[in-house]
Amino acid sequence: MSTDDRRYMQRAIELAQHGLNSTAPNPRVGCLLLKDGLVIAEAWHVKAGEAHAEAAALQQVGEQARGSCAYVTLEPCSHHGRTGPCADALIDAGVSRVVYAMQDPNPEVGGEGIARLKAAGIDVDGPVLEDEARALNPGFIKRMESGLPYIRIKSAMSLDARTAMASGESKWITAPAARDDVQKLRARSCALITGVGSVEHDDPSLTVRLSDDDRQPLRVIVDSHARCPRRAQIFEKQGRTIIACLESADIAENDKREFWRLPERNGRVDLRALVERLAQEQCNELLVETGAELAGSFVGEALVDEFVIYIAPKLLGSSARPLFELPVSTMSGNLPLVIKDIRAVGYDWRVTAMPDPDS
Repeated sequence: MSTDDRRYMQRAIELAQHGLNSTAPNPRVGCLLLKDGLVIAEAWHVKAGEAHAEAAALQQVGEQARGSCAYVTLEPCSHHGRTGPCADALIDAGVSRVVYAMQDPNPEVGGEGIARLKAAGIDVDGPVLEDEARALNPGFIKRMESGLPYIRIKSAMSLDARTAMASGESKWITAPAARDDVQKLRARSCALITGVGSVEHDDPSLTVRLSDDDRQPLRVIVDSHARCPRRAQIFEKQGRTIIACLESADIAENDKREFWRLPERNGRVDLRALVERLAQEQCNELLVETGAELAGSFVGEALVDEFVIYIAPKLLGSSARPLFELPVSTMSGNLPLVIKDIRAVGYDWRVTAMPDPDS
């Protein structure tokens, strides 16, 4: 691949990022059209059900697309959904070359779009900047490849690794800048997960508050015995809230809230069954915002793909609650992590880490 191919693909990736919070359950995709050394169209997939990036770019230029080169961050689709196949749209428009960043991760259709383009006589090159393209869609890719969503845990802790007082009080460990940063994590997520204890102690709203037209992710309360207070403000907010409980939970007949009855594991909701159900709901990325016990259960079940931990410059003391409740008693039982990023967010620090794939 040439330097120009990488440069134009980098621009297509930047375009795709405009759809960071709005394309679910579809992937984030960017596309640009190049003709005679000039960029004649730039587009991205804005929202599920609307034009894909390739179609949106072609619509901008009409007949001018003939003989152009399309740079697209994901292999053009070959199947009919709510919109037609992008591979066919590129062929019909007379595009002469297509450069793609990565193949479609859906095992049922991956490679078919490329094959269709080549069969039509179009020059096809790729992958280009594949790692960067995969970073755009960790949840969509994981769901296509494994049937599970991508799971982040967000936690806030003091410098002595405490997340709440012994009473459960936790508002506020971090400063406003860090709390605003969390809004960005919520906005890109398909579902937000918390525990009934967090609802009882903190009464969170778990909403996205970036603009007036924010998409509100699905909210899930893990509540094995369906004891969540009906007056919690989470039930009054715009969007859908689900209580994930055991199949044996006693639910009053007049309780009109939405419940998912799930299998039991060690006396509590089976978290793997929960995330599988969320994958069936086409959730790509999940954000877990909860206390040490439920967070530790996600870690213990090896369900976590990424940790986002905000560290506040304060001390809460030895009687305060830890970051995770984990049954680790020896150094050999530790969970190795790889730190991907550390940066200041206002007065606090944000650490992004992932489980070490080599451990």
